[in-house]
Order: sequence, then C-alpha cells, then structure tokens
Amino acid sequence: MEYDFIIVGGGSAGAVLAARLSENPANRVLLLEAGGRDRHPFYHLPAGFAKMTKGIGSWGWHTVPQRHMKDMVIRYTQARVIGGGSSINAQIYTRGNALDYDEWRQMGCTGWGYEDVLPYFRKAEDNDTYDNRYHGKGGPLGVSQPRAPLPICEAYFAAAGQLGIPRNLDMTGEVQDGVGFYQLTQKHFRRSSTATAYLRPARGRGNLHIKTGAQVLRILVENGRATGVQLADGAVRGAEVILSSGAIGSPRLLQLTGIGPADHLRAVGVPVVFDQPSVGANLQDHVDLFVIAECSGPHTYDRFAKPHLSALAGLQYLLMRKGPVASSLFETGGFWYADPAARSPDIQMHLGLGSGIEAGVAAMPQGGVTLNSAYLRPRSRGTVRLASADPLAPPLIDPNYWADPYDREMSIRGLKLAREIMRQDALKPFILAERLPGPKVQTEEDYFNYACAHAKTDHHPAGTCRMGVDAGAVVDPQLRFNGIAGLRVVDASIMPGVISSNTNAATIMIAEKAADMIKGAK
Repeated sequence: MEYDFIIVGGGSAGAVLAARLSENPANRVLLLEAGGRDRHPFYHLPAGFAKMTKGIGSWGWHTVPQRHMKDMVIRYTQARVIGGGSSINAQIYTRGNALDYDEWRQMGCTGWGYEDVLPYFRKAEDNDTYDNRYHGKGGPLGVSQPRAPLPICEAYFAAAGQLGIPRNLDMTGEVQDGVGFYQLTQKHFRRSSTATAYLRPARGRGNLHIKTGAQVLRILVENGRATGVQLADGAVRGAEVILSSGAIGSPRLLQLTGIGPADHLRAVGVPVVFDQPSVGANLQDHVDLFVIAECSGPHTYDRFAKPHLSALAGLQYLLMRKGPVASSLFETGGFWYADPAARSPDIQMHLGLGSGIEAGVAAMPQGGVTLNSAYLRPRSRGTVRLASADPLAPPLIDPNYWADPYDREMSIRGLKLAREIMRQDALKPFILAERLPGPKVQTEEDYFNYACAHAKTDHHPAGTCRMGVDAGAVVDPQLRFNGIAGLRVVDASIMPGVISSNTNAATIMIAEKAADMIKGAK
C-alpha cells in the first residue's frame, strides 16, 4: 500500500501529526514508532516519571565525554515508546518566553513569531483552570493544576520571595518571571501524553495505520525525492515522508540515509545521497545543576519509598487520586535571572519533592528535597553524529556543554541562586542541612568540580535540523527539507534556538502548526 503520509516517530510531534492529518478521510496515514505501546502503568501514573529516567521506555543512550566538563559522560534519556517524550517526561507544561519565538521570526522564520504560534498552543489545550488569551479549553491535551502539592512548596515560594523573586500564578501567561506551581500535562489525574490525548481517539480511523516496534533503517530517496522508508521487513512507499524522531533521532536517521555532512558520512561508510553539513549540527540543550538538602522531618515524598508506605500511596491514589502517585514530583519551580541584563529570565528551577528522583542523583537516607537549576539560553553548540553505518548503533551525542565559558558562568550563578533560596528562613523549619553541593563547595573551582561530578541533562535537546531561510538551514519555515522533495522534519530539531523552558509543549505546538501547513499545501 502507498500512503499519502509516512510519519517516522510516534512521539510528541508524530502522534499529533498522525491524528491531525488523518482527520481528512482521504489521507492515508502511516505512523511508525520504533518503541512499543504504552501499556505499563508507569506511563500513565503521574509519579511514574521517577522510573523513566532510569531506563523504562528509553533508548539507553549517553553523551560522548564532555571535554569542557572534565570528560564526564552523561546519561541521555530519549524516549522509545509511543507518545515519545510526552509519555516519559515530568509532565511540566511550559512554553518558553514570547521573545524566543519573536527571535525565530527575526531570523527570517516568517509565521513563527509569538502571536503566530500562540493560537496553536491554545488549540492543543484543554486547560482545567484558564480560558483566556493565553490558554484554551476543549483541545486534546489535558493541562491541569497540580493535584498533590506539599507545604514545603509554599515555603519555597516564601523563600524565593525573601530574595525578591515574586510569586507567579501562571508562568505560561502574560509574564514568565517568578516562582509558582507549573501546570502539568495531566487529565483526570493521569498523564496526558500525545498517545492518549491525540492517538487514542483517532485509532479507529480506517485511514490511519499505527505500527509500533518499527525502527526505520533509512529514508528512500530517488531522483532527489523521498519516496518512502526502509524497515527491517521491507520498504513502505509514500507521497510524503515526515521525520518526527526528535532532536537526536531525526538527524541520526537522515545521516543513516546519506543526508548530512559528506565528509562525516564517508568516514563512517555511509554513501552520500545529499551533502547538508547542518544536519546534526546546532545541538542545544539545557544542562542541569542541583542542590539536595536533607529534611528535618517527613516533609517530602521520600518517606513513601518504604514498601508498606508505597502500598499505602497506591491505595490513596486509587481511592482519592491524591498523594505521591498523583504528583509529577517536580510540579513546583520558576524562572529568574542569572544575568541581570538578560532580556527575559535565563534560569529555570524545578523543586523536586524528594531526593534521588532521577537516575544518577543521590538519595537522602532520612528524606530530602531537591532544587534543580538550568541555564536556559546556552551559547554552546554541539552535534549528533554516527558512530558507524550500523542503524542499530547508538549515535554520538555531543551537546558540547560549556564550550562557551559564558554558559559555565551562568550555570554556576543559577546553582548559587538555588543554594541561596534553600538557605532562607522560610525553609528552615523543613531543612536540616544542605548535603549537595555541601559546605566545602565555596570557590569557583569547587563549583566547577562539583558540576563535573553531578551535572545532568534537562532533557531538552533542540536545533539539529534547524529551520531558516539561509543557505545553511535544514528546513524552510514550512518545515520542508531544503534539497530533498517530499520530505519534512517536524519536531524539536527544527528550533533555530532552544526555547527558554521545557520543550514538550512547544514540540506539540510545532506539530499542530505543521499539520495546518501540510493540509493547506495538499
């Protein structure tokens, strides 16, 4: 069977595209996802996020040694399940700053300014609190207020206030600055992924075929046109191929196809189909540094790690949809400044209602609280490259963190800010002592050494198939691949610059907008 659209990747973008393009019964749509179905309950329980960075639904990849961070290797969780990142993330609904999108427009990406993209954020939303200029109701994606905050969250707000950081009731509204509760991609106290929000209602359509466990080996290109894809069990033909495999997966597949920097492709033994040096370049990501304090009592959800209390938490969720299972564990945070001259907030914080929540992060024996900080506008640029021509080999992921010394300086300023918040009087009834970085970390060298031992990704890669109008752009503002007909890229890889927050909501917006552009072009 030949399809009108073959979508490679069933994640935050691909699932949206499949649902929207199959709304027209004349469109024959095939969605291919390398991962499996989202049957495990951890994909649907809000607190299941704590299991996700530890391997469930992930490719299990790592970065190459980061040469500006003492060659540390960082676990790099990338989703391998239907729904993609929206099925395994912390469900935090943020959009970045309005100026992020206006900068895209200023780069020549017509139609991608904030006022252009805002309707697509609203179109996707079914917000349980707001229905106004900034938010919508009735869309597929559940967006909800946290169900299970703890008193320590209010103490965190008060502590930030003692440093002059205001409370913000809606950080995706008119103003981003301040601290508050993040809204979450949840509905009826369950995760609202693109698999459940978009695909599940569309599954009965006869014109939509969804195939999981289907890893695409390469894109078929004939006479300068994408004509289909090659799977392990055969080829599938389509009038248009849409690549939605994410900021790591999309450039990886393009390079496996022979589309990318010619010298690199020849070096790893891939025949060159199209020389495009920008494929896999321009990788941007937020690196995360954190403070962990031991609590003075059972003030966070760490106490539920004990088997009998864990069982009690499960029962509480089943009966009342409350408690730790109803929490994403990172539903509190905010945006503030490392550089006082920055155009908008350049630090994002996430308050973790426990310790050891993510892979590689220390747990406190008596229970603790975590405050993450991430610098939001890195100047450093990295790459995604192939290790070999083997389509099953992991890619070489190099975010190139702190290649620009400014990023290092701002990241450490963000960590210092997080420490200051945790030391304020408002949090003293809850905190026994800071354990990481700990009192010995004082000098700039101490901070650097601490970061090189404990830094992690914030899971926000972007930019590796960047959109633009210049000769080096991988896709144009309609997300059509420059130089190959019948091929588009629709995911976070098209962002010219990573947005100033979590990237999931923006990726869904990109797919909503792309679907309308594709419908208009057909």
